[in-house]
Amino acid sequence: MSTHSPHSALVLIDIQQGFDEPYWGRRNNPEAERQMERILQEWRTAGRPIFHIRHDSSNPASPLHPTHKGNAHKPRLAPFGDEPLITKNVNSAFIGTDLESRLRDRGITEVVLIGLTTPHCVSTTARMAGNLGFRTIVVSDATAAFEVTAPDGKVIDPELVHYHALAAIHGEFAEVITTEELLH
Repeated sequence: MSTHSPHSALVLIDIQQGFDEPYWGRRNNPEAERQMERILQEWRTAGRPIFHIRHDSSNPASPLHPTHKGNAHKPRLAPFGDEPLITKNVNSAFIGTDLESRLRDRGITEVVLIGLTTPHCVSTTARMAGNLGFRTIVVSDATAAFEVTAPDGKVIDPELVHYHALAAIHGEFAEVITTEELLH
C-alpha cells in the first residue's frame, strides 16, 4: 500500500449499476471498475477507513432513481460489513450528508476518491474536499466519464471529457494519480 497518510479514507462515489445502461452514451476507461476493485481490496486488507456514496437521483427517468434497479451498487464494489453507505441526491458527496463530520470524527485528513463520473460527482466532491481542507487524491484510472453534448450541439468524446475534468482539478483542488502510484 502507498505511503499516504494513516489518516486517509477511501471514498467510493456512485459505483452503481445504472451507469452500465445506454442512457448515458459512450464511456471511456472500461477498466475503471477493475482498478476500483484493486484499490478497495487493498484498503480492506489494510483495515483502512472506507466510505461508500450512492446517488439517489430525484429524476424519475434516471437509472439512478431509487425506484430503478440501476440505483444499486455494482456487486463487486458494494459496501461490505460495517462500511458506511452515505446517500446523496446532488453531485457533491458533502452536500446534504454527514460525510464531512464522519471524516473529521475519525481524524481523517486525506481522502482518496474513485468512482463515477469524473466530470460530475467525482470532480464536484474533489473540489469541495479540497476547499474543506482535506488533502484530496483522485485516481485517474479508477474513474470514468461519458460523452457530453456542448451547448452548440457538438458531442464531446468521453476520453476528452475525462482528461479535461482531471486537468481542471489537478494541482488546484486535488492531486491526480494512477492506481499504480497509489498502491506502490
